[in-house]
Amino acid sequence: MEIEQIYTGCLAQGAYYIESAGEAAIVDPLRESEPYIKKAEKEGAKVKYIFETHFHADFVSGHVDLAAKTGATIVYGPNAKTEYDIHEAKDGEIFELGKVKIKVLHTPGHTMESTTYLLIDEEGKEHAIFSGDTLFIGDVGRPDLAQKGALTQNDLAGYLYDSLRNKIMTLPDDVVVYPAHGAGSACGKNMSKETTDLLGNQKKTNYALRANMSKEEFIKEVTEGLLPPPRYFAQNVAMNKSGAKGLSEILEKGNVPLDADTFEAIANHEGAVVLDTRSPEEFAASHIPNAIFIGIDGSFAPWVGALIPDLQQAMVFIAPEGREEEVITRLSRVGYDNTLGYLQGGLEAWTAAGKETDSVTSISAPAFAGKLKEEEHLNVVDVRKPTEYQAEHVEGAESLPLDYISENMEKVDKEKTYHLHCAGGYRSMIAASILKSRGYQHIVDISGGFKAISETDIPTTDYVCPSTLK
Repeated sequence: MEIEQIYTGCLAQGAYYIESAGEAAIVDPLRESEPYIKKAEKEGAKVKYIFETHFHADFVSGHVDLAAKTGATIVYGPNAKTEYDIHEAKDGEIFELGKVKIKVLHTPGHTMESTTYLLIDEEGKEHAIFSGDTLFIGDVGRPDLAQKGALTQNDLAGYLYDSLRNKIMTLPDDVVVYPAHGAGSACGKNMSKETTDLLGNQKKTNYALRANMSKEEFIKEVTEGLLPPPRYFAQNVAMNKSGAKGLSEILEKGNVPLDADTFEAIANHEGAVVLDTRSPEEFAASHIPNAIFIGIDGSFAPWVGALIPDLQQAMVFIAPEGREEEVITRLSRVGYDNTLGYLQGGLEAWTAAGKETDSVTSISAPAFAGKLKEEEHLNVVDVRKPTEYQAEHVEGAESLPLDYISENMEKVDKEKTYHLHCAGGYRSMIAASILKSRGYQHIVDISGGFKAISETDIPTTDYVCPSTLK
């Protein structure tokens, strides 16, 4: 028996390869099917099943394409209704895979079809659970994503309470927990950086599995402090229910080199967003006017999903040389399939064609500290999450979380100069690019973010005052 966790850091997502006696199963696959096919071929195994724990909201699964290429059966738990062929499993149903068995545990709460898969090894021992978004390491799945009609988040939280206590906490302590996500995912509130653990340890350390916890206490704690889900979540769910096309078709359309004139024409006349995926430093130094920066070396796909609301939005992009296919692949993972090509030769080709560029003023944390001492007042904007801001922030800084920058744009005055920072410099450059693209020219980025600021003598506080950004 072999179990391999295939973890994708950008999405904080865990897919799984299970193999026994020449038969393989994939749990919660990403959009691209080739890595799973190649893994099975290398092991001399045939992919027999594709197990989906639920309709994912934060990424588009490649299960339909993978099934078409391998002949595998797609398995969902009870209540899953799709536009393609699946095996809708019954609670308690058992699937044989080589010499092991996989048992269906219907665990509604995160969503109503949410299902945990229990792996029973060759000796008949309950070995591991693939818990999807039902149980994370240190947390549980948020219960607000599948609200529908009269079904509220409190109702779903109540179902989740019952699922955890009746289906999961009754399992032996030495069962291994393999969740669908880790720290950084928006599918939970407080996930651990660890991506696997023993169930017994989770019973001791996970707040949601606390002994003698009442259902009322559970509902209150699980629903408290939930931020609105990213806007692309509902669209990803719809794609996963209807079945998304394969990656090869998307690559054929998007992996197209464009010269500077063609690139400019598509951006100007076809309404394509210009996405710059280079480093924050490169973008600050020089970029195409009105381009949006979201660097490939960061939480790229989730930030695209959070900030570009229309999955059908046409895009052209600039990428580090040799990483063009990676950009298209990572966009497709969250449902952005309408890429129309990339700038061949990068920004050098753009400038060589005599075309205009723009830049973002960027200063170091020590230089920022000096300006604070010299000037009576600076407009300092913290684009981190509200919880980060509340924990500690620069005295007098205003909170303008990147997640909600479009909804709060009217709070920024085009005539004023703003000094932006995040934790390390990635998010603040995204914010600067969005503001610049909308005509806010007096933007200064603080390189290194709050980490660098905290190493200076700039006063900070954890006092949270009402936002007065105007």
